Amino acid sequence: MADRDFYKILGVERTASDDDIRKAYRKLARKYHPDINPGNKEAENKFKDISVANDVLSDPAKRKLYDEFGEAGLASGFDADKARSYKQWQEQAARARPGGGASGGFGAQEFDFDDLGDIFGGVGGMFGGARGRAARTGPQRGSDIEAAMDIDFLDAVRGFQTSFTIDRPAECETCHGSGTRPGSTPKTCTQCGGSGTISVAEGPLQFRQTCPRCGGSGQMPGDPCPTCRGTGRVMRQETVRVNIPPGAEPGKRIRVPGKGEAGARGGAPGDLYITPRIRPHPLLTREGRDLAMELPITVGEAVRGATIAVPTPTGPVNVKVRAGAQSGQRLRVKGKGVPAHGKTPAGDLYLKLSVRVPEDGVPHEAVEKIDRAYKEDVRKDIRL
Repeated sequence: MADRDFYKILGVERTASDDDIRKAYRKLARKYHPDINPGNKEAENKFKDISVANDVLSDPAKRKLYDEFGEAGLASGFDADKARSYKQWQEQAARARPGGGASGGFGAQEFDFDDLGDIFGGVGGMFGGARGRAARTGPQRGSDIEAAMDIDFLDAVRGFQTSFTIDRPAECETCHGSGTRPGSTPKTCTQCGGSGTISVAEGPLQFRQTCPRCGGSGQMPGDPCPTCRGTGRVMRQETVRVNIPPGAEPGKRIRVPGKGEAGARGGAPGDLYITPRIRPHPLLTREGRDLAMELPITVGEAVRGATIAVPTPTGPVNVKVRAGAQSGQRLRVKGKGVPAHGKTPAGDLYLKLSVRVPEDGVPHEAVEKIDRAYKEDVRKDIRL
């Protein structure tokens, strides 16, 4: 499977800064979000690719591995040191062959990872498969589980706790994850003689690779467990309690440790990753941790000035409108946007004033009096 170009997906250069990546992701996420493109499968797939690309490139450690090894470097169990050693051997072997020469650099496109089964592998990893599974020995971590959650706008702003039920692969209680019938006796693997590895003679160096028959355990399992049919896992419903932090963003995953797929042979479970889908609010909009809302005021409040009670996500506050206020002016209510969380400070609430004229009209005498109060033509700057 060819590597995806995460930089191309986000439309940034490989030298892009963290801020460039963050801005590119937000722009694309707003364009392709499923809530904006309901029923559009192409937009949904595009949004998934954008989210994966951002998850990798916004994480310095993941980005470094991706730049050096491509997507293979992100696989569960990947060993960067072994990969570099094997690459060095490939270059030495190339120089030793007639007409051979070492490649100029360590490009992920040049490295044949399939030649070294030890480097990575695992069920549920980015490259999970028969070859990867054979490379795993001993305890094996369970796969991560992805889930989407629809969240109301204010709940996402304030943060909340919720519970939901999921079906997740759990450890088989009969065989305790071994996949073998209790009391059944394992046998020594005839291919590796119980060592778990076999010798591979290639080039000037000798390598040992995981035995493909026994998966590195040195033993062939006994009879399969009748409950899980040898898989070591069974599907089980579980109620999971989740803390959604204040300021949850569309497409930005929330990690719930240990609530993914059960591990094998005593391995740790995977994690559950929740992708929020935020429902829009009829009054509020959001940019980062700041909120914005239109605030209607009367003509009298605009002329005289007033103190107005304004609802916010954390309760009502009194806002002062100065005399002579105009439609379109913005008032800032500090700290009344998305609440603070950890080391992240609270955002602000911005109120855009909108002067409303009575629908039933105003007495002519009052209107003429207001018109006489203007000192200049309000349209003096309207020129084409």
